[in-house]
Amino acid sequence: MAAHHRQNTAGRRKVQVSYVIRDEVEKYNRNGVNALQLDPALNRLFTAGRDSIIRIWSVNQHKQDPYIASMEHHTDWVNDIVLCCNGKTLISASSDTTVKVWNAHKGFCMSTLRTHKDYVKALAYAKDKELVASAGLDRQIFLWDVNTLTALTASNNTVTTSSLSGNKDSIYSLAMNQLGTIIVSGSTEKCLSGSSDGTIRLWSLGQQRCIATYRVHDEGVWALQVNDAFTHVYSGGRDRKIYCTDLRNPDIRVLICEEKAPVLKMELDRSADPPPAIWVATTKSTVNKWTLKGIHNFRASGDYDNDCTNPITPLCTQPDQVIKGGASIIQCHILNDKRHILTKDTNNNVAYWDVLKACKVEDLGKVDFEDEIKKRFKMVYVPNWFSVDLKTGMLTITLDESDCFAAWVSAKDAGFSSPDGSDPKLNLGGLLLQALLEYWPRTHVNPMDEEENEVNHVNGEQENRVQKGNGYFQVPPHTPVIFGEAGGRTLFRLLCRDSGGETESMLLNETVPQWVIDITVDKNMPKFNKIPFYLQPHASSGAKTLKKDRLSASDMLQVRKVMEHVYEKIINLDNESQTTSSSNNEKPGEQEKEEDIAVLAEEKIELLCQDQVLDPNMDLRTVKHFIWKSGGDLTLHYRQKST
Repeated sequence: MAAHHRQNTAGRRKVQVSYVIRDEVEKYNRNGVNALQLDPALNRLFTAGRDSIIRIWSVNQHKQDPYIASMEHHTDWVNDIVLCCNGKTLISASSDTTVKVWNAHKGFCMSTLRTHKDYVKALAYAKDKELVASAGLDRQIFLWDVNTLTALTASNNTVTTSSLSGNKDSIYSLAMNQLGTIIVSGSTEKCLSGSSDGTIRLWSLGQQRCIATYRVHDEGVWALQVNDAFTHVYSGGRDRKIYCTDLRNPDIRVLICEEKAPVLKMELDRSADPPPAIWVATTKSTVNKWTLKGIHNFRASGDYDNDCTNPITPLCTQPDQVIKGGASIIQCHILNDKRHILTKDTNNNVAYWDVLKACKVEDLGKVDFEDEIKKRFKMVYVPNWFSVDLKTGMLTITLDESDCFAAWVSAKDAGFSSPDGSDPKLNLGGLLLQALLEYWPRTHVNPMDEEENEVNHVNGEQENRVQKGNGYFQVPPHTPVIFGEAGGRTLFRLLCRDSGGETESMLLNETVPQWVIDITVDKNMPKFNKIPFYLQPHASSGAKTLKKDRLSASDMLQVRKVMEHVYEKIINLDNESQTTSSSNNEKPGEQEKEEDIAVLAEEKIELLCQDQVLDPNMDLRTVKHFIWKSGGDLTLHYRQKST
């Protein structure tokens, strides 16, 4: 899809901004691994992660650290990968609705195919024809010529493809023969290989019917591999067991191993036949290599059990090689300040994060999650201004136009000091967007007027005077920033630090929605939120109820300010009417300075809401949220303290 098409979609649909809080180098698969590809010539394994990252590993056992590199461009689960062109090119399919073409040796993305309208779940590869097929939840199958794909570039990736339709259901698995003449698709209507009832079926494509059924597993079969000679099938799935079944004599079956989690994908080492080993990926993030040595002697000896419901001894108890995985976040709680998040991961470790600075603040270890939430509770109310998604096992924060600017806080409360000692009100969403696009040249404002500008330009000083970011905090430069349509289609993903690049700048010009430009380029801060409320004398004060005047103020206004208003405008007026003319016409209160009023107000007056005396430091939105708690406009009552 060419760049101009992207422009139109951005104009038509609501665009959201997301970013991922993560380490600069994410060395370990953090979530389950959906697919594997082995390059035996280079001793490399590729893993497709549910954390959106494709990783390259060395399977040379002499290497201490197997990690080689990451291939990052997808923004959701990578569901399938195929290695083609003798290992030079990798094709990937993702839930972000794209298919991507990678240089497998160097690890960079060459182009993105955007023809699918929904999650892309499966790929198939015909080696002899260099053809790749892709399919997914949009029920479409597209056929791609690999040689055409590798000639595409990031800017010129409009490509024609032939499509096969006619599936009644979403497609979850795909297979193609090496000649590229037959495609088999597996969907929920009739899974053609492994199925959810635990059977494996062999189909004759010529006769279009099932010619054999193998009952191997007790539960769903999710992964299958067949050896090159098509004599043995390796199967794994929900029951965590991996079997090898002889297709010619199904009673001959060997339990190879038992995994610690349901099996998602297997990859045979095809460097020999029989295969020397099998790589296995599960819903956990670790990938194991199991040796198949001795499997034939095992079969020949007749020492097997053809009833798979009985426990039989697995051929291997320990994996031959392990590619360690990392922990993924499975639970999170946004604290009341709407800035910090507590998370718990698959290892039961709890951590504390800062959404504004896009980083982890502290690892708290294996502490009680609920206790930690209670411990960090503060009675402040800040409106929701972002949403969190844990699908990739990392924190993905999304800002939406409708509520991104809802949260204002005072600089002091947020722990940001102003150089002049003032305490300005800050908009959290606005500041964050400015930090995310800090490197984009369009956001760099020069506060000087034109003439001075020219003078300084001559002196070479201009650069230093350009204001970048928001002046309060920065986000890590490696933070991925994603512009996407509401509903999941990604328009553009880049790293924060790369927005200064020429291509990136150009793509940002086309993609960044107006509501983000308003705040980052034009520096137009959003308007304060107003809160309507009523102010009445408390019943106990004996004063008569006033005409109900609906007042309105910033929702961050402190109770203290309302108390001052009552003291100055209401109480003083009452006192004034009682004073005599002997006071030399000097109005009470004139000599009282503002600070005195504040002190006097606190000494003489208390404000109540629902008969609860209010803390002068509380702001109106906190009062409404925690104390008023009911529908209709907030009502506050005042009374003079009894001396």
